[in-house]
Amino acid sequence: MFPSTMDPATVGMVLCAGLGTRLRPLTEVVPKPAVPVGGLPLVAWNLALLSGAGARRAVVNVHHLPRVMARAAEVAAAALGLPLALSREPEIAGTGGALREARALLDGADEIVLVNGDVLFDVDLPAAIAAHRRSGALATMLLLPMPEGARYATVEVDGEGAVRRIAGKFGPGGEGLVPWHFSGVHVLSARALDHVPAAPFECDVNRHVYPPLMERGLVRGWLASGFWSDLGTPARYLAANLDAVAGRVPLARFPGVAPARVGPGTVVEPGADVGRDVVLGARCRVPAGAFLRRAVVWDGTSLAPGERLEDAVAAGGLRVPARD
Repeated sequence: MFPSTMDPATVGMVLCAGLGTRLRPLTEVVPKPAVPVGGLPLVAWNLALLSGAGARRAVVNVHHLPRVMARAAEVAAAALGLPLALSREPEIAGTGGALREARALLDGADEIVLVNGDVLFDVDLPAAIAAHRRSGALATMLLLPMPEGARYATVEVDGEGAVRRIAGKFGPGGEGLVPWHFSGVHVLSARALDHVPAAPFECDVNRHVYPPLMERGLVRGWLASGFWSDLGTPARYLAANLDAVAGRVPLARFPGVAPARVGPGTVVEPGADVGRDVVLGARCRVPAGAFLRRAVVWDGTSLAPGERLEDAVAAGGLRVPARD
């Protein structure tokens, strides 16, 4: 049974059009929201999150490597039984522009749950939607404490929960504001789409959509909790994979997701030394003498005899050190 706070009028949208520049060269092969996490494309996790919260349909926008991205999303949605529409962006449109370009696909929604396609977040979406409805806001940004050691741009909220400043420069500001970290998830009332401008084409919600609404107290912050990871760098990508297969990502909100440490058809030959902190995709070959620690190996990748792979990602012929 789906939670009562989500119904057919709530539509999920996963933002999957970005270039993923910080994860290059991996994202020259696969779009960032399609990189494997525990053997499944990241987009499969986010679609499962939406489905598990009761969304009856979803939209995914595609731009970079669009056929690869579309295929990953379609396969994941089909496995969940989740109706999916693709919004194709020949020119990248930004967060706000993505909503504008997909507007016809979002028709009929009361709320839109907008998820950045490059995060993995175990969040109570029905509770966030209920809070959004109670607030009367047009947009609710799901917020977290700043991750230890991180320096992400902040979202500053006043004592009544209204967002007053984003990234230190957008919005009316004020005194006594509390800074939080933005999770990458928004809940939007359908009426918020009326405030997305036609220009510029590449439109950012923080810069072009939210500031006038913030003046009127119509953008709220909701303090969330749960496992959260931004897979923006090779180091964080590796860490998310290891978290997924080690059971550090709660799976209750991700129906149908079953991360695997070793994918089907993979052969690990006698004499290979593979640590527990390694994720092997499907149809990989690890020959005798290979040594693997803190590594992710993508589907179909064969290592060389005696190859040493530590703190790295192996994808076909690529070997990418896991650095920030």
